[in-house]
Amino acid sequence: MSAVLTPARLAGWLPGRVRTVHGPTDHVVVVGAGLAGLSAAMRIAGAGRKVTLLEREDIAGGRAGLVVKDAPDGSGQYRFDNGPTVLTMPDLIADCFDALGEDMHDWLDLEPVSPLYRAFYADGSHLDVHADTEAMCEEIGRVIGPDEAAGYRRYVDFVAKLYRYEMRDFIDRNIDTPLDLLTPNLARLAAIGGFGKLAPKVEQFLKDPRTQRVYSFQALYAGVSPYDALAIYAVIAYMDSVAGVFAAKGGMNAIPQAMAAAAEKHGVDIRYGTTVTKVEHTGGRATAVITSTGERIAGDTFVLNPDLPVAHRDLLGKSHWRSKQLTYSPSCYLMLAGSNRSYDFTAHHNIHFGEQWKGVFDDLTHGRLMSDPSILVSRPTASDPSLAPAGKEIYYVLFPTPNMTAGIDWAESAPRYREHVISQLESRGYEGFGDAIEVEDVTTPLEWEQRGMQAGAPFASAHTFSQTGPFRPGNLWGENVVFTGSGTQPGVGVPMVLVSGRLAAERVLGKDKAYRSRAWRSI
Repeated sequence: MSAVLTPARLAGWLPGRVRTVHGPTDHVVVVGAGLAGLSAAMRIAGAGRKVTLLEREDIAGGRAGLVVKDAPDGSGQYRFDNGPTVLTMPDLIADCFDALGEDMHDWLDLEPVSPLYRAFYADGSHLDVHADTEAMCEEIGRVIGPDEAAGYRRYVDFVAKLYRYEMRDFIDRNIDTPLDLLTPNLARLAAIGGFGKLAPKVEQFLKDPRTQRVYSFQALYAGVSPYDALAIYAVIAYMDSVAGVFAAKGGMNAIPQAMAAAAEKHGVDIRYGTTVTKVEHTGGRATAVITSTGERIAGDTFVLNPDLPVAHRDLLGKSHWRSKQLTYSPSCYLMLAGSNRSYDFTAHHNIHFGEQWKGVFDDLTHGRLMSDPSILVSRPTASDPSLAPAGKEIYYVLFPTPNMTAGIDWAESAPRYREHVISQLESRGYEGFGDAIEVEDVTTPLEWEQRGMQAGAPFASAHTFSQTGPFRPGNLWGENVVFTGSGTQPGVGVPMVLVSGRLAAERVLGKDKAYRSRAWRSI
């Protein structure tokens, strides 16, 4: 439902103007202490508003959550991240702290990961991925050859241009009208082929299947095959494979924990263990949220961090008009394993590619389990041994799978699929992996769905052309409700949800003309 149109609100739809909530914003209620909700809350509190942040779990983090398990021998605890593990663009985190007048480095210890990834191939070769262009040219030249290294150098130039052209105009801003897209950078993106398909664009620069895979697999983060994704999504490859990957001391969940602590220092009232079941609204204006205990918490403006289609259906009681039309990303089977065995061939992040490549995406998009899987295995203890008892390791094993629309009965098939996962790992060099597991935690698409992710898709709606950037569901509803998170603009991934929180705050506070995220200042 839309608010009543007034001249002031119509003016908000003019090019260059940002639509904002209607009415007072003295007290803002934020639902969900995920990265996006925290990003919004920190900025709104930094502007002097009263902020109440309600979180159903006992800790901050949302999808960047934490699982703690005791080692069976009493030697200590395993601390697992159960969400994203690849951290890029840390300046976006710093920007949240800046909004409170805080220095991120006083709250978080971040270190670069090197190599960014170690990619393993079916032919027995492997490639270490480095952020430094010269180091990566040397690695590609050593493993593949000088011509491929030269192609990589040209590819870096291409993705750097994508980054410059996309960020300020198409990602790091609220877009209310198609006229907002009409900037010189739109023409520049078109001129360099940004609206063609990703895989063919990568192949213009990189001729070897090994480099093609390592610089296009990131399309899966956007929920689409590199053969279907727009070339503009090569910007994700820039964010991690060129700009760098980082690790937080204490794991990824240390980031939302630090953000929450800084927010509380500056007056944000965070209430954990508080489940919001309804947003009370009349005529498009929200007045309060209702919790599972029946408590009514009133406010002036409301920021909702749950998955957008779920927030519409369960909290507002009005399914988003596009919900049935949206295409959702593939899901994943996630095994968190605490192990008494180390594998010296691994780095922090390891990607094991199968023989197939296009077939992997054909399987996932047609609702089939991968017949020749490509796998992510992260070993956070490579960077932070304190996450496991002394001498032990943590493994984060991710197998992409179809989402819940495929009709797979995960309650019945999960035990068999676990054996498949163990078998695949052991066939790829993780000898004795199953027997070495001391503790484990498994999440299937069914559990993702039960945690509030539409279609059991932790990567939200796919970034198909009609669901890309400004064509994703918008972040305003009615007079005074704002959405944030991966289901709305600009999209999926840790950098994007942090930006989403900033865009949500801008809907409340108005455009911050002084804002220049340090992540984009060099472009």
